[in-house]
Amino acid sequence: MAQPDQHPGVFKRLWFRDTEEASVFINDVAVRIRAGLLLAIPLYMGFTLLDVVFGSHWVVTGAFIQDTFDTDFDGRILYHVEAVKRTFEYSRQTWILLYALFEMLSGMFKATSHLSPTILLSSYLARNSKPVWKPLQPKRFAWSIGATLIATCIVFFNPEVLATWVNQLSGHALLPTTSNYMPRWVPMVSVWVCIGFMWMETVLGVCVGCQIHALLVRMGVLKDECYACNNLSWD
Repeated sequence: MAQPDQHPGVFKRLWFRDTEEASVFINDVAVRIRAGLLLAIPLYMGFTLLDVVFGSHWVVTGAFIQDTFDTDFDGRILYHVEAVKRTFEYSRQTWILLYALFEMLSGMFKATSHLSPTILLSSYLARNSKPVWKPLQPKRFAWSIGATLIATCIVFFNPEVLATWVNQLSGHALLPTTSNYMPRWVPMVSVWVCIGFMWMETVLGVCVGCQIHALLVRMGVLKDECYACNNLSWD
């Protein structure tokens, strides 16, 4: 019968190779499964933004519709209608984005990884696959990119919150609180970048954030962690 101290918790074994290592390694199989689970969030946000940016900003009530007996240049009949300005409420999107931000941040650290439902679920789903161990540091950098893109979308859906904070801290009205100061293309690009990165991680096994991390290390911008230096054997 195996000793308990030789076999840590099942999720701990399936996500981390050994949390006591100087350089922590995580199971890339579970990471790819997790990316596939989280891909649903940017897809939902993408459809939301498509509706916001390209959808109609007016709602016809149907209370009043009258034929003008006239047509436009394309031969379409013109009507007088009663319409109201469409309003957008983003509380659901905000909570979903806050959850996604929590997922990105919790996965970066050993102490908080066990709080992530997707880490637990993806580790369980990867239990019958041979683990592929990769260092945590590049993944942490990739998830920081994801957290930045998520924070950008949160600001787009709640511009008045950031504007109020900035104006109060500066003592001046630097940002408007009655209109959205962020260009619509910014969250659109952020969402589709997230979709592209997560799709490549899930389907192709390519971590774009990790590749960017490697490039910055090669350029000398970041310092790569030396696994061999941290695991010297004195035997």
